[in-house]
Amino acid sequence: MELSTVFLIVLAVAAALTLVYFQYFYKNPRKGSLNIILAALRFVTLFCGLLLLVNPKFVSKDFFVEKANLILLVDNSTSMEDATTKSDISQVITKLKADDELNKRFNLHQYGFGNTISATDSIQFDQGNTDIANALSTLNEVFVTGNNAIVLFSDGNQTLGRDYGYITLNENTSVNPVVVGDTTQYEDIAVGLINVNKYAFLRNSFPIETSIRYQGTRPVSSTVTISINGSRVHQDRVNLSATVNSTTLNTLVEAQSVGIKTIKVEVGALENERNMANNSKETAIEVIDEKTNVALVSDILHPDIGALKKSIESNEQRSVTLLKPTADQSQFEEMGLIILYQPNRNFRKVYTFLENSGANYVTITGSQTDWNFLNGIQQSFSVSGSRQSEDILPVLNNAFALFGLGDFSVDGFPPLKGTLGDIQLKKNSETIMFQQLQGIELDKPLFVILNESNIKEAVLFGEDIWRWRAQVYRNDQDFKRFDDFMGSLMVYLSSNKQRSRLELDYELVFDNASMAKIKASYFDEAYQFNGNATLSIDIKGIDNGFSREAPVLLKGAFYEVDLSDLEPGEYNFTVMVKEDNLSRSGSFRILDFNPEKQLISADYKKMQRLADKNNGQVFYLDKLEELQNNLISSQQFLPVQKSRDNVVSLIDFRILLGLIILSLATEWFIRKYNGLI
Repeated sequence: MELSTVFLIVLAVAAALTLVYFQYFYKNPRKGSLNIILAALRFVTLFCGLLLLVNPKFVSKDFFVEKANLILLVDNSTSMEDATTKSDISQVITKLKADDELNKRFNLHQYGFGNTISATDSIQFDQGNTDIANALSTLNEVFVTGNNAIVLFSDGNQTLGRDYGYITLNENTSVNPVVVGDTTQYEDIAVGLINVNKYAFLRNSFPIETSIRYQGTRPVSSTVTISINGSRVHQDRVNLSATVNSTTLNTLVEAQSVGIKTIKVEVGALENERNMANNSKETAIEVIDEKTNVALVSDILHPDIGALKKSIESNEQRSVTLLKPTADQSQFEEMGLIILYQPNRNFRKVYTFLENSGANYVTITGSQTDWNFLNGIQQSFSVSGSRQSEDILPVLNNAFALFGLGDFSVDGFPPLKGTLGDIQLKKNSETIMFQQLQGIELDKPLFVILNESNIKEAVLFGEDIWRWRAQVYRNDQDFKRFDDFMGSLMVYLSSNKQRSRLELDYELVFDNASMAKIKASYFDEAYQFNGNATLSIDIKGIDNGFSREAPVLLKGAFYEVDLSDLEPGEYNFTVMVKEDNLSRSGSFRILDFNPEKQLISADYKKMQRLADKNNGQVFYLDKLEELQNNLISSQQFLPVQKSRDNVVSLIDFRILLGLIILSLATEWFIRKYNGLI
C-alpha cells in the first residue's frame, strides 16, 4: 500500500474523531456511557464514509511465464492425397505435439485449411481448393501479440486467392514451410484460362481466347483443338520451349444455332507426360437471336447525336439509323427502338406512329425542345414552371434495380444543360439519376425509366451527354464504362418482356460441384423484394436419372441453394414460389474438373520465397529433426518471465456500506428509545 493512501486513512480517522468530539463532547453537558456509545456509532459512520471516498488499494505482482505460439497449419486439400498419406502426416503432427522440449517452449495449436481455415485435430484431405494466402492472413489476425512460429505442411500448390509467395506477416511471426510431395518438375503442357462472352448472337462470330502453358526444358510442339458440342471448329499447332513457355490463341467462331453451347479446348499430350488432367478444359456460351435496329430522330445538329451513335454501335449487334421526324412511317416500322432528340412540332407524325404501334422509345430534352408541343402530344410526363435552362449535375440512384449498372459511376461528371421546372411523371417510374443543382440534391429525375401497358420509355431531361462519354474516356482512356451503360439501357428498352417477379442468377457451366450455387430474387406485385416467401427447386439429371426437390434458403437480400453435393453432369431445374403461381426454369452443367489435380509437383520455390519473406526456413517431411532442432534452439522463441500488477481494493465497499447502514440504524433506535428524537 502506498504512503499516500496510509496518510489519507490516518487523516480520515482524525477527521472522524474531530467531528465526533465537536458533536458529542465539546461544550456538551451530557456525559455518561450513552453519550460514549452514540459517539462511537457516529465515528463508525463518518469513518466508513470517508474510507469510501479514499478507497484504499494495494498492488500485488503476479509472475508468469509467457511462451511463444507454435501453429501447425496443415493443407487439407485433395492434392495432398497424391503427395503423402493421412497416417504419415498424422504421425508427424503427433510427434511434434508430444515433444517435451517443444511443449516447454511453445503453446501448440493445430489448424487445417482448404477453401477456409478452421481449428481442428483431424486430417481429412477432402477440400476441393487450396487458399494458402487466406489461411496465413487469418492466423496473422488471430495471433497478433507474442512470438509466433507457423509450420506450414503443404505441397505449395494454391488454387484460390492471391499469391501467397508475396505475403509478409507481422514481424513477430515466422513461417517455416514443410514441403510435402515430389519436388521433381515433370514436363507438362496444359490448357490455361478460356475467355468467352456469356452470350453470343445468332449468325454472328464470337471470339474464343485460350492460353496454353508449358513446363519443361526442351522445345515441344502440340496440336490444340477447339470443339463446340463435340464438333471441331478450330485447330492450331503451338510450339513452346523453356523460354517461350506460354502462348495465347484467339479465334472467331460463328454462332450457327440458338441454345447453350459447350466449348472444349484440348491440347495433345506430350511423350511421357504424367499429368493429363490439365490437357483439356471446358466452358459454355449461350447463343441468342437478338439484333437491334435503333432510329435516332432529330431535327437539329448536335454533338450528342454522334456520341449516341458511336456508343450504341460499339456493340456490333446494334445499328443506328439517323432519321428526320418527317421520314416515311415504313422506316420506323423496321426499328426495334426509337430515340427522340429534342422533339418539336415536326415530331407529330412520329408520336402518332408510337401511339399506334406501342413501340418503346427514348426522349432526350434540352434547350431546343418545344415544351408546349411535348407536354400536349404525350401522356407520360410534363414539365411546367419557368423552364429556365440550368447546368444540372447527375446523382446516381444506387437503389435502381431494373437492370444492372455494373461499375458505372457519375462521380466527377460534367453537368448537362437541363430545364428548371416542375417535372410530373404520369406513369410508373424508376429513376436512374436524380438532379443536383448548385450543390443541392433535388428530388427530381434527370434520367428516368417509365413503364406502363407493356410500353417502356426512358427520358433524359438534359442535353450534352457527349460530355459524359468524353469524361469516361478521360478517366479510363476508353469509352467502355459509358458504352456498357448505354448497352444495358438498349437491351432493357428493346425487349418487350416485362420484368419477372422471379429472377435467377447462375452459371451455365460450373467447373466443379463446390462452386454450384443458384441464386434467386423474388418480388411482390409492387416489385419490392419479398423475404417471406417459400421457394423450392426441382432438379433432374439429364444423364444420370437424378431427381431432387429442395428448399431455396433466404440469404439476406436474395435466396440461394447450394448444390455442392451433385455429381458431374447436366441438369435441368425449376425454381418455384409456393405462395404464387410463379416458376422459372433453366439448365446447367457440372464439369468433372478438379483444380487440385492440375499440378502434381510440389511448388518448393514459392514456399522458399514465403519463408525468406517471413524469417523462416524451408524443411522437408523426411527431415523433421532439423525443424525440431531449429525451433528448440532458436533464441527468438525463448519463454519470457513477465509480471502483472493486480490492483485490489483493501476493503469491500459493500461491507463499508453495510457498516454505515448498521451504525446509523443503531444510533437511531438508541436515540428513539431514550427519547432523544
